Amino acid sequence: MTDKTNDPVAMWQKMMGEMEKGFNSFANQAMSSPEFSQALNRAGGVAAGAQKQLGELMEKYLVAMHLPSREQVTALAERLQSIEAQVSEMKSMLSQIAASSGIPQSLDAAPRPPRTKRPPSENGGQT
Repeated sequence: MTDKTNDPVAMWQKMMGEMEKGFNSFANQAMSSPEFSQALNRAGGVAAGAQKQLGELMEKYLVAMHLPSREQVTALAERLQSIEAQVSEMKSMLSQIAASSGIPQSLDAAPRPPRTKRPPSENGGQT
């Protein structure tokens, strides 16, 4: 059996474990300080401000390019869904009315005009 004091893998694992303990201890001390929380709050505020500015810049860019913004596309999608729901409701009402009055239920198929064209005769259309 190998000796644990000379085993390089065991020494590496022990060293990594000690480094991890030291780093955790340092991080816990740093995070408990009020300076750390203030710095974190400032960084969050800066990031939020930058995101707001980027959003405003993107809005201006889209307006200049005559393109809709995300909010406008979302509003259009919601409105389209509402219109589709109303059309679906009207279709179901029409089919109920048609069923109660005895009208055939095929609302999707429009009536076809009578077929007046005849296929050519067997002699190639010559008389």
